[in-house]
Amino acid sequence: MEALNNLLSLFIYLLQGTVVTVGVALIALTLGFAFGTLLSVMRVYGGRFLSNFAAVYSTVIRAVPVVVVIFILYFVIASIVQLSPFVAGSLALGFASAAYQSEVFRGAIISIPAGQMMAARAIGMSKLSAIRNIILPQAIRLAIPPWSNEAAIVLKDSSLVYVLGVPEIMRRAEYYYARTYQPLLAFGAAALIYFIMTFLANRGLDYLERRYKFQM
Repeated sequence: MEALNNLLSLFIYLLQGTVVTVGVALIALTLGFAFGTLLSVMRVYGGRFLSNFAAVYSTVIRAVPVVVVIFILYFVIASIVQLSPFVAGSLALGFASAAYQSEVFRGAIISIPAGQMMAARAIGMSKLSAIRNIILPQAIRLAIPPWSNEAAIVLKDSSLVYVLGVPEIMRRAEYYYARTYQPLLAFGAAALIYFIMTFLANRGLDYLERRYKFQM
């Protein structure tokens, strides 16, 4: 009975950190989606300068470990602009995810027949209007399957903000281990929570994929 109570108290303790983890992941994915979409449009339609900028950003960020991006944003940029560890970690994950998401959306945009842009321009639409109303809606639907992989990665990478002291799941699991000297229990429970969150997120995105697949 005591073991069951300890296990229950552990999960309650870790679930408090789950709220922080989900917050970090949602901010990172939202920022990554917005910036990544912009980068993908720049890469395909932005001309030489913007296309090269997007390509260099994507290449450099994807070649650097995410934890390094977190440290740079927190210890360098945050020394100029006051940022909390939670905000700095979330933004760093978002900027890192944007590089990967830009490649996802770029591939989806390229897969759309070029004739659609030509037809839109032929009926008088501006390039920006055609991108916003014709190209991107289709590209986003096509990008759902690979984007779901990136969402799962960001959800798991949110554990990296523990290096800044953010009290998410991993930091709380570490605190529990430090008090009880039970690493298998502490980190096993954390792994189970991550698995459940990732599984539910992937099933939700699978549902979106099936729903919009028949609307193409």
